[in-house]
Amino acid sequence: MTDLLALDAVEALTRFHTRDLSPVELMEAVLARGDAVEPTVNALPFRYPEQALARAREAETRYAAGRPAGPLDGLAIAVKEEAPIEGLPNTFGSLTSAGNVATETAPFVQRIIDAGGIVHAQSATPEFSCAPVTHSRLWGVTRNPWDLSAAAGGSSGGSAAALAAGSTTLATGSDIGGSIRVPSAFCGVAGFKPPPGRVPEVAPFNRDYYCHEGPMARSVADLRLLQNVISGPHFSDVASLRPKLEIPPLDGDVRGWSIAVCVRLGDYDVHPEIAANTLAVGDALRAAGADVIEVELDWTTEQVGHAAMCHLSAIFGASVGVLLEEHRDALTDYALDFALRAAALPPTALLEGMTIEGELYPQLGRLLDAHRILVCPTMAVPPWEAGVTIGVEQLVTEMMTLPFSMFSTCPVVALPSGRTAAGLPTGVQVVAPTFDDVSAFQAAAAIERERPWPKLAPQP
Repeated sequence: MTDLLALDAVEALTRFHTRDLSPVELMEAVLARGDAVEPTVNALPFRYPEQALARAREAETRYAAGRPAGPLDGLAIAVKEEAPIEGLPNTFGSLTSAGNVATETAPFVQRIIDAGGIVHAQSATPEFSCAPVTHSRLWGVTRNPWDLSAAAGGSSGGSAAALAAGSTTLATGSDIGGSIRVPSAFCGVAGFKPPPGRVPEVAPFNRDYYCHEGPMARSVADLRLLQNVISGPHFSDVASLRPKLEIPPLDGDVRGWSIAVCVRLGDYDVHPEIAANTLAVGDALRAAGADVIEVELDWTTEQVGHAAMCHLSAIFGASVGVLLEEHRDALTDYALDFALRAAALPPTALLEGMTIEGELYPQLGRLLDAHRILVCPTMAVPPWEAGVTIGVEQLVTEMMTLPFSMFSTCPVVALPSGRTAAGLPTGVQVVAPTFDDVSAFQAAAAIERERPWPKLAPQP
């Protein structure tokens, strides 16, 4: 069964078409894995096994007739629970909205369903997705399948943990400060933060340039598969980019590319094993034929953290702050802190943050004019302890995702870079120039080919 669970979605689809594998067989394996690991990993608070098996049987019939429904037909997909799906829970991981049921389906999720994808589960988030960890008073602690004492990261931690555990084949995430990239690094999976407008978002956060929906997977090819389904303009989203960008087939050819590797992004205090794994990724790109150059930036975590928190508190924190008067006692400590920070902001905070962003970006812009890709760590530290709240002062010095939330039109593929001596995954960000998604994917494919990673964590 483990071979089926580690199977790439792209390979599974090929075997569905040749009828060497049935969607029912794969779904049964995924569901059985969920039964086995969920009591400890706790990644999927809502699971729909009966409906999933029924839809897998329908997909099996379509393949037998040579008429699959679409590019995802028969695949098990876990959707992050913040995305509404009509008739299913939409609690945002909060006691304040426990029992809520969605009355509409997010456009990108509808695209998954229309393409034949089977939403067999909804994945865990922290409350309102406002933390880089995944635990809440509603659902408890989501744990890292590589080490149950370690955090899965957040806010898309349920999706990442389910992928690493083998209890889903594909998953979705969202990213406003690193919420796809942090759990990808902690759990040893792949994720893509597209530019804003690439994947339709639900209002009002479609107007927030920090906010993105994106795919998560165990391989770059699978990431491309799901991104090509969910991307493209939608009538409901005024921020939609036109025309739709299709990521072409990838061969990982980076011969002759100039690629920059930056370990510290300024003054981030990067763990030695993460630094070594990042440099090893650079070596892999050299082996693939790229001209790899180590570079430095003179950003400071103080500047980056202040600018990012001005933005996140003013917009995202304010969305939590509206609950303070009636629901203060029901909020988690991290959500309450976020709301209070928003309430304490001066009127000039958003402008202040945007000003700092404008001062910092030219360094990155100049670097990406000179180099096709920038590679850097995703996190400065290995996975945190599970169930521990990470304060703002700590996260702004350890989350190396924040600069590329600020400079969000730069697409980022997050990939595993290796493991620590303790066996925990580490990750890198593959950052491309503004709106150049294809280069990010191509470089990621080269890294995967030269430095493959384990598809599954050991059985938790």
